[in-house]
Amino acid sequence: MKRALIVVATAAEAARLDQLGGGMQPTVVVSGVGAVAAALATQAALGGARFDLAISAGIGGAFPGSGLEVGEVAVASEIVQADLGAWDGPQFLPLDALSLEVAPGNAGRFAGWPLAPSLGLPCGPFVTVSSVTGSAEGAAELRRRVPGALIEGMEGAGVAHAALLAGVPVTEVRGVSNPVGPRDRAAWRIGEALAALDVGLRRVLDALAQSEGRG
Repeated sequence: MKRALIVVATAAEAARLDQLGGGMQPTVVVSGVGAVAAALATQAALGGARFDLAISAGIGGAFPGSGLEVGEVAVASEIVQADLGAWDGPQFLPLDALSLEVAPGNAGRFAGWPLAPSLGLPCGPFVTVSSVTGSAEGAAELRRRVPGALIEGMEGAGVAHAALLAGVPVTEVRGVSNPVGPRDRAAWRIGEALAALDVGLRRVLDALAQSEGRG
């Protein structure tokens, strides 16, 4: 039977995940916020048991122009650590432009799960940042760095990095709670985002279960 690890940042996100996956109940780990916390929690979990897929899950902001609305869910085609690099005056230089890597052959862009595009969910690049974007200019800058980016989160690249080192496929699934840009907590729809996340995770787990015997 295939086994999935789901890593979430908060207990509130984990609380809804008790009944996911039917007979293939995943292991859920609450990591704490941020890529470092997520990487450490993922590494510990992957070192203690065998898993066929690591999933970074939670809620997040959708980029203007992505086509995503609050209350929808998306899955990552790739996970990009978008704020890791250097500023050269007004220009941001990602790690590959600096000839630097986070792991051999990897400059902070992590390939997504090959089955993600077949799930029937919006699928595109997700970005991981250390600070939530709070302006339209900041959102536009991130989409310039990562064309087609759908969702901003804070843990995905950490989960992906640990999964890469462990040789485990990875994906990221997020329900949309708000648009990326000027911060308006009153407009956030966390309940709707969590409900959408539930739908997305079930889709991922069903696909993983159906891949039994296909490697």
